[in-house]
Amino acid sequence: MALTAFFAVDGFLFAAWVVRIPDVRSQVNASHSALGLALLCVSAGAVATMPIVGRLCLRYGSRPVTVASLALLALAVPLPAHTHSVATLGGVLLLFGAGYGGANVAMNSAAVEIVAELRRPVMPSFHAGYSLGGLLGAGAGGLLAGSITAGWSLALGGLLGLVVTAVAGVALLRSPAARTAPPVAAAPLTVPTGTGTGTGSGAGNDGNPTHARLLILLLGLTALCTAYGEGAVADWTTLHLTDDVHASAGLAAAGYAAYALAMTTGRVGGTWLSVRLGQTRLMFLGGLTAAAGMLLAALAPAAPLALAGFVLVGLGLANIFPLAIARAGAEGGPKGVAFASTLGYGGMLVGPPVIGFLADATSLPVALTSVAVAATVAAVLPLTARRR
Repeated sequence: MALTAFFAVDGFLFAAWVVRIPDVRSQVNASHSALGLALLCVSAGAVATMPIVGRLCLRYGSRPVTVASLALLALAVPLPAHTHSVATLGGVLLLFGAGYGGANVAMNSAAVEIVAELRRPVMPSFHAGYSLGGLLGAGAGGLLAGSITAGWSLALGGLLGLVVTAVAGVALLRSPAARTAPPVAAAPLTVPTGTGTGTGSGAGNDGNPTHARLLILLLGLTALCTAYGEGAVADWTTLHLTDDVHASAGLAAAGYAAYALAMTTGRVGGTWLSVRLGQTRLMFLGGLTAAAGMLLAALAPAAPLALAGFVLVGLGLANIFPLAIARAGAEGGPKGVAFASTLGYGGMLVGPPVIGFLADATSLPVALTSVAVAATVAAVLPLTARRR
C-alpha cells in the first residue's frame, strides 16, 4: 500500500503540471516548437538520471531512493509557474525530470521485487495507482483552473506530494524488504537461469547473457514506443483540445482526465487480463486499440469524439509499459529496469520536440497521428520478444 501511494503521488504531481501547461506556455510566450524543446527537458532530466538511479538502487536499496526521488519531484513541481522565459522553463523542467525519472526507476525496481515475492503479474496494479493519481491530479487541476493561478495550484500539489512522501515513506522504509535472489542485483542486465518471478513472461535466458540483453532491448523499445504515446497525450492533449477542437479550459483538462481514468481502469484489470489472455496477447491488443484511438482523437472534428479517442488510447496503452518493465526487471533486476526505463523514457525525450516541429510544419492533429504509428510498433515488438 505504501508503494502504491508513491505511484499515485507520482501520477498526481505529473498531471498537476500537465493541466497547467497552457498557462505556463502563455506566461513564457512560447511557440509549439519552443514549447516542445522546453518539454524535452523533462525527459532529458529523466533519461540522464535513470542509469544513475539504477546503480543507487543496487547500492542503497530501491526504497530509500524512491523516497528521495519523490521528495525532489514534489519540490520541483511549483517551479515552472515562476518562470518567464523558455530557457528558464527548460532549466527547471530538467530538475523536474530528474525527480520524475529517478522515482520511476526506484519505484519500479521496488515493485519488481514485490512481483517476485508474490509470484503473480501484479505490476499493472502498481501502475493503476499512478493512473489514479493522474486522474485525481487532472480532475483537481481542471476544477481549480478558473479559480486559482498556476502558481498556487502547483504549490499546493507540491505540498501534498511532500506530505504523502513523508507518511508513505515511513511505512515503506519500516516494512520488511522483499526477498530477492542476490544474482539479480549483481547481474549486468541479465540473470542466471532459473530466476523466475512468476510473472508469466517466460523469462529465462538459459544462462545466455546475449539473449537476455537482446530481450531487454526489445522490451525497452516496446516501452519507448509506449512512452512516446503517453508523453504525447500528456503534453499535447490540452493544447489539442483548446486550439484545434476549441474546447474550454475545463473540458480540455477533462480530456486528460478521461484518458487517465481509462488507463486506471485498464490497469486495475491488468493482472486479471494478463492471466486470462497472456501478457504478449494483452500487449498486442492494447497497442492496436491505442493506435485506433489516437487516430480518432487526433482527427475528430468534435470534442466528444476526441474524448472517446483519448479513452481508447488510455485503455490500449494501460498495460504495455508496466508489463514491459516487469519483464525487463525479471531478466536484469534494477539494472534491467533502469535500462528498459531509460529506453522507454527516450520516447518522451523525442516525443515533445518531434510533435512540436511536426505541428509547426503541418498541424498538431497531423503530428499526433505519429502516436498511432508508435502504438502499432509497440503492439508488434512483444511478439518478437516472445519468439526470442
